[in-house]
Amino acid sequence: MSNILYVTASIRADAESVSRGLGQRIAQGLAAKTGASVTTRDLAANDLPYVSAERFAANLTPAAERTPEQAELAAIADQLIAELMAADAIVIATPVYNFGPPATLKAWADLVARAGTTFRYTANGPEGLLTGKKAYLAIATGGTQVGSEIDFMSGWLRFFLGFLGITDVAVVAADGIMGEGGEAKIAAAQETAARIAA
Repeated sequence: MSNILYVTASIRADAESVSRGLGQRIAQGLAAKTGASVTTRDLAANDLPYVSAERFAANLTPAAERTPEQAELAAIADQLIAELMAADAIVIATPVYNFGPPATLKAWADLVARAGTTFRYTANGPEGLLTGKKAYLAIATGGTQVGSEIDFMSGWLRFFLGFLGITDVAVVAADGIMGEGGEAKIAAAQETAARIAA
């Protein structure tokens, strides 16, 4: 392992965010163990654009055929895709907001899903092109239980990564932390994160 992509989506600062704390523990532990470099993509700080018809068309146009306007529109997706393709491991630290993913995480997903680059269509259906990578999901929720019928984030994210070819996914969750025993749940998740990265 030589490159780790650390993606974080919480609107809270590092010291306040449970998901960031879990994600950092995993990413830093893996880096210390393997000597890998870490690229951080803070979705809350970078104000990613949402996909428009023009940006969608630009993203699907081969780089050599893009107009200057299309090249400008596609630049952020090109950068995000390059980060993802260069990574041997991806650590995604995210909360669950209103039962689903933060809008910034969905925006990131929309930008990195590019037909012909990160996946392709075949006679047997879509095929992910980012195989051989390991993903770690560090999830925090206030009340939603991860994996429950009201959790529309973790299942979607696992499916999306699988769609891109990333099927080896480990999940560390501090869920329902606003309820009774929240601190104990956070501590248990931190221990799990440390054990994964050890």
